[in-house]
Amino acid sequence: MMLKNVQIKAYQVGLVFKNRNLTEILREGNHWIVGNKSVEIHEMKNPYKATEDLNLLLKNEELGNMLEIVDVKDGEIVLIYENGIFKEVLNVGQYAFWKGILNREYHKADLTKVEITEKISKTILENIKLKNFVRKFVVPNQYKGLLLIDGKLTGVLEAGTYYFWNNEISVEMKCVDTRMQQMEIAGQELLTKDKAMLRINFYVRYQVENVEKALMQNKEHDKQLYILMQLALREFVGALTLDELLLKKDTVSKEILENLGTKAEDLGLKAMDAGIRDVILTGEMKEIMNQVLIAEKKAQANTIMRREETASTRSLLNTAKLMEENEVLWKLKEMEYMEKIADKIGDITVSGNSNIVSQLKEIFAR
Repeated sequence: MMLKNVQIKAYQVGLVFKNRNLTEILREGNHWIVGNKSVEIHEMKNPYKATEDLNLLLKNEELGNMLEIVDVKDGEIVLIYENGIFKEVLNVGQYAFWKGILNREYHKADLTKVEITEKISKTILENIKLKNFVRKFVVPNQYKGLLLIDGKLTGVLEAGTYYFWNNEISVEMKCVDTRMQQMEIAGQELLTKDKAMLRINFYVRYQVENVEKALMQNKEHDKQLYILMQLALREFVGALTLDELLLKKDTVSKEILENLGTKAEDLGLKAMDAGIRDVILTGEMKEIMNQVLIAEKKAQANTIMRREETASTRSLLNTAKLMEENEVLWKLKEMEYMEKIADKIGDITVSGNSNIVSQLKEIFAR
């Protein structure tokens, strides 16, 4: 007769099998096993791993009372928490855990739906053990996102991090920047009303106002806005002569935006401001404008000179009339001119018999 001693320690349990049938359960202590029997020793802190068919073993009422059975069906997972701490994820299958050792909690999650309605923290959703079960999307700050589930728009999402169950249903996130943006429309060669060829650098400031229109009803809304601004600029410039355009270039914003009309709104955009940055004359037009400018400046200079000459002549005439009517004024004028002449004379050389001093006295004595 075979006799075998088995030592069962604390937090262990022994299962005695005979001919693959469970015959006895051993608790903590020292046990003698008689006959041709096998003993399995299990750590109760760990999940129970059955070497035989679990359903057959559970027919043993004592074992059934010691185990907690967790069934995970297709399209499900179970999150295990031990003493409040996330421990493991159970995929499809049947699992058994020993009761009374650890405080375990089992949270089922339905993977057949897209949205995660279960109360699972973001920290756990980011855990490596859940990586294959979760889809993650991030809407950056100052952006908005459109959520498309199975190709259908389901909502507009603000900035943040979003998680969805990973299954056969497609989930897509489209994001757009909602901040004020500036578009440069450079090097536009346009013809004015008087057939002057110009190169214009233009800008427009805009903002996405309707995310759904911008992303769902229009493709590449920014490129469409670029073309609209080109056409609006062409229409504006083509209605003005070169001189009119140069005069109005600083107030172009209002008229350009009016020409744009509701077309920007149809793109889901709001144009806030626009303007001409540079007007560049091309080729011969630049030379012609330079010649016109020089001619204008010359004409202005001639006009000023004639106006000054006329004023000077009129002043002399008025002075002559006053001197004619007033002899003292005439004398004062003579003295003024003599003083100016004397300022120019450095030395006076007297030769001959004429008395220059007497002559000067005679001039001023008259």
